[in-house]
Amino acid sequence: MKDKDYIWRLIARKLSGEATEEELRELSALLEEDGGRQFSLQLLEALWGLDENGEGADEAVDRLQLRLDALDEDPLGAEPATPRGGRPAGAVSAWSAGRRPPARWLPAKSVLRTQFKTTYRNLLRSKVFSLINILGLALGMAAATLLLIVIRNNLTYDRFHKNEDRIYQVMDKAMIDGRLECWGSTPMPLAPVLRSQYPEVERVARTEWVGSFLFNVGDDHLRAWGYLTDNDFLSIFSLPLQEGDPATALARPHSIVLTQALSKKIFGDADPLGKTVSLDSNQLFTVTGLLKPVPANSRFSFSYLVPWSYMKEIGWENHDWINNSVITYVLLKPGVTEQTADRLFSSITAINDPSVANQLFLHPIKKWRLYSNFVDGVATGGMINFVKTLGVLAAFILLIACVNYMNLSTARSMRRAREVGIRKVMGAGKGALVWQFLGESILVAAMGGLIALGVAHLCMDRFDKLIDETFTIPYTDPWFWVFAVGFVLFTGMIAGSYPAFYLSSYQPIQVLKGTFKSAFGLVTPRKVLVVFQFTIAIALVICTIVIYRQVWFARHRDAGYAQENLLFIYINGDIRKNLAAIETGMQTSGAITGFTKTNAPVTDAWNDISDFHWTGQPAGTRQDFTYYLEDRNFASTIGLRVLQGRDIDVLRYPSDTNALVLTEAALHTMGFKKPLGQVVTMGSCRFHVVGVVKDFIHGSPYYPVWPTVIAGTTQFFGALTFRLNPLRNTEENLARIEEVFKKYNPGYPFEYKFVDEEYGHKFREEQHLGTLAAIFSGLAICISFLGLFALAAYMAESRIREIGIRRVLGATIANIATLLSKDFMKLIVIAFVIASPLAWWAMHAWLSEYTYRVSVSWWLFALTGIASFTIALCTVAYQAVRSARVSPAESLKVE
Repeated sequence: MKDKDYIWRLIARKLSGEATEEELRELSALLEEDGGRQFSLQLLEALWGLDENGEGADEAVDRLQLRLDALDEDPLGAEPATPRGGRPAGAVSAWSAGRRPPARWLPAKSVLRTQFKTTYRNLLRSKVFSLINILGLALGMAAATLLLIVIRNNLTYDRFHKNEDRIYQVMDKAMIDGRLECWGSTPMPLAPVLRSQYPEVERVARTEWVGSFLFNVGDDHLRAWGYLTDNDFLSIFSLPLQEGDPATALARPHSIVLTQALSKKIFGDADPLGKTVSLDSNQLFTVTGLLKPVPANSRFSFSYLVPWSYMKEIGWENHDWINNSVITYVLLKPGVTEQTADRLFSSITAINDPSVANQLFLHPIKKWRLYSNFVDGVATGGMINFVKTLGVLAAFILLIACVNYMNLSTARSMRRAREVGIRKVMGAGKGALVWQFLGESILVAAMGGLIALGVAHLCMDRFDKLIDETFTIPYTDPWFWVFAVGFVLFTGMIAGSYPAFYLSSYQPIQVLKGTFKSAFGLVTPRKVLVVFQFTIAIALVICTIVIYRQVWFARHRDAGYAQENLLFIYINGDIRKNLAAIETGMQTSGAITGFTKTNAPVTDAWNDISDFHWTGQPAGTRQDFTYYLEDRNFASTIGLRVLQGRDIDVLRYPSDTNALVLTEAALHTMGFKKPLGQVVTMGSCRFHVVGVVKDFIHGSPYYPVWPTVIAGTTQFFGALTFRLNPLRNTEENLARIEEVFKKYNPGYPFEYKFVDEEYGHKFREEQHLGTLAAIFSGLAICISFLGLFALAAYMAESRIREIGIRRVLGATIANIATLLSKDFMKLIVIAFVIASPLAWWAMHAWLSEYTYRVSVSWWLFALTGIASFTIALCTVAYQAVRSARVSPAESLKVE
């Protein structure tokens, strides 16, 4: 007798209609030799031909029951007589006894082939629903992939250095205004002290950012950003040095390390090592190292490195312990703990300058990116909050896509019920069926994963521009593919878990008799999943609106000065020695209406001081002030309102080099009732107050304005600020100003910045969060409504005969639409009721971090609820009306 697997293969081909005449004759001959298997074929043919309502199932099931009873009595499988009156009295079936016929195991290769073929046929049988399933999973997986790439980028920030477990940044802290404040800048003389007096330190390096140096490339000039740093910098950090020795590359004066990008601009494809470059118009530097591109997920972004010794040449180095102006990094020796170093370094500043009460502590490299915010001297948060938000967002979007798959799979359960019944009759256990359906969902997830990877790749460039960072998909990293496979398996298992256990739990007797019905109870798993899906989507929409309102609120907060037509230029090259001529040239050009020189642009604060003392100051207290320097016309140029006294003018009043102008916040801090003429001291310097101005925002617009003092000076300028003449167009004004700078600073390009654009950068982080929330919450709501559309379509299709009968009995299209829509609308309302308090709680917690914030108004929830309800109603009503318009004669013709 031929192999049993071969016989069953012929049976399968006959049932599917693929058998040839020769195969049918061969099967008939083989079945004549095996009466038991002939009965099984007859049973399968009867079940296979049943219609969707199961008419004719009773007779087939009765025959099945008799066959099972006979198998109990005659294990050899002889064909029993089939009385028309039913099964023999007293017979006990294998099913009722809790047993099933033994399963026939197929080879693994055959099982996989059958699995693929079954999944393929099921996908083709319902093309629209299959497309929605695959598309929903693909969109959810693509969104999650992009977000996970951002999360990975942040979690691995600065973690590529060889000695990362021993690298620290030295930070400062002090009690200021009753709070323990922390900051990252340190005094310049700290590094030499650490290097010479503390054996626990293996290496130490300072960095000073510089952007004013200019490279001469033939007749052209090239500006690039870089660092002035100590020789140990390249030994502490594992930066990809292509040429040169990291231990000596910055050891000699006038040596320079270039990145590949800058080297290509200066030398083309030639080897730059040993060549000289002209820096800062007249200084020659020898290239001693060439760096490959620094990884994007690093805090270090520069084009060149110059030795610290150049700081002395240009007069930038100072030895004051009161001036915190550089970043200091240390590499501790093996075995030295952070706690030990903190104890040793804490009082270094006070030892070297008793008048400065600051304390030092270390911040490990693994926390630089994620934990950069300090509260009472403890790192409590930072980008980690952003990462957690993205993680929750990715999980929610993926869950919404998986819920879509669950809902559509279980909604189509009636079509799979007969298949489950037949498989169980043929001996398939629940575990086998579970794995079958899980396998289908994993295959669908794999298809969606391939599409998701393509979508993520196509969107990567736009995604980079969207959040102003550079991300890449690490195709060459083997762990990426391991994670990708795991991600697909995880998604497939999650998406297919509920349908697998739901479908495999069907009882074959109920299914094959036609007495099985899908659950339409008050609370069903499918309804719970729909509510869960829309709860997440609606909550994300509410949160997005709140984030955008917060950004808008801060953006339109009064900055305290007029930003329109206000520009500034950093002082570089010959500007400093030609300041008077430049000011005169700009005034006579008619292109400006105001001009002032300051130490920093109005949008930024480069200096702060906590060593002011005044009459009435509480003993033992310190207060930090933002510190600006100006020569004259600062208030009039930027549009700052003078409340008392006057602005500083060192030309008209030479004594104004010791004058102060206080902001409202500074006046409130010092507590002067009559501020004009009051004396404020800083060490041996005595300042007199000449004016009070309105507060203006130079820091974050989400927080209170920091107390600010403005002092007079005739030097130490870092920026020129001027207002364009509104009577001329901007292009004409800029052209006239450029002529002046080309005349007096010919070696440098004319580069300017608009104050309003620079001010807008202060909202970048919140805008990125808002944009991401808007895009992905929009995607979540689209996936949800896509699933709702398909679910409504299938429900309408499954009730087409009911609709036809109701139409015959007089129901209108409106009645039918209401009947089919109301259950879905109840679910949307429930989801909104659950989502509203969740969104309120999340946004209340987020907004609590900001001093200046919007209120979470009730109309946000009402607007979101109405919009969600309306879109859902239109989605469901379209399918309902479409089904109601079908002619009853068409829907009932089978009857």
